[in-house]
Amino acid sequence: MIDAVVIQPGSETAEPSVAGVSWAAVTAGAVVSCALTFVLLAFGIGLGLSVVSPWAGSGVSATTFKIGTGLYLIVIAMLSSSIGGYLAGRLRTGWVGVHSDEVYFRDTAHGFIAWALASVLGAVLLASPAGSLISGGASGATQGAAAASRSGPMDGYVDTLLRSDTPASQNGGNASESRGEMLRLFTSSFRNGGELKPGDREYVSKVVAARTGLSQADADKRVNEVVTQAKADLDATRKATAQLAFWLTASLLIGAFCASLAATEGGGLRDGTWGSKTRLSTARRQ
Repeated sequence: MIDAVVIQPGSETAEPSVAGVSWAAVTAGAVVSCALTFVLLAFGIGLGLSVVSPWAGSGVSATTFKIGTGLYLIVIAMLSSSIGGYLAGRLRTGWVGVHSDEVYFRDTAHGFIAWALASVLGAVLLASPAGSLISGGASGATQGAAAASRSGPMDGYVDTLLRSDTPASQNGGNASESRGEMLRLFTSSFRNGGELKPGDREYVSKVVAARTGLSQADADKRVNEVVTQAKADLDATRKATAQLAFWLTASLLIGAFCASLAATEGGGLRDGTWGSKTRLSTARRQ
């Protein structure tokens, strides 16, 4: 038989006036999480540079380095997110008259919001120096390329129109113009993941033979080797970028989970209900 619960008209519990989100605690947890992330990143960079060596047979292998980098990103996310989430839950204001399940949800939300804010702050702070570095490198590369050849969107088509069937040798022709033409040709061919067209490959072989004095067969072999190496390097770069993206995704998801879990512990310790809730559930099972 089920006992009915009768609610008296004046016995409803009023919703407390305190806000459900303590933004001061969330901001504090996010700032601490972001600062710890930068400290651990700096330590990881120094550690990585100490184990990598340009000499063959020295230092760790590339596979070990990539796996170690991914695992270290996860460790950074776990440590920084856990501490930030714990502070967000421990420093939040108390909620009087709120059900324990609602308090648990709010603590979890505090940790998740602190993690999200730290991720956004970290992305903004990392984007500024990275953008400056990329723009500086791009401007230097642009100036260097401009010194060799003035490249434009239509230069590739003009090169095709003015292409000679008998390329000049290195001594008889303009070496810088020939090199600039090869750069534009390779750039336009590999930009979208393609490769040299048969006509372009034949022309490149002629230029190589004229510039180096090799026979046509040896020039064809060298072109094939360089094209194969270029494709292998591009494919390796693509795979490394994809693996890094997967590791970053895993670290972010694990960081969100750790921040949410740590916030519930911090909030429970702040209210003095962390251990009692566990004991109550154990007593009910018995």
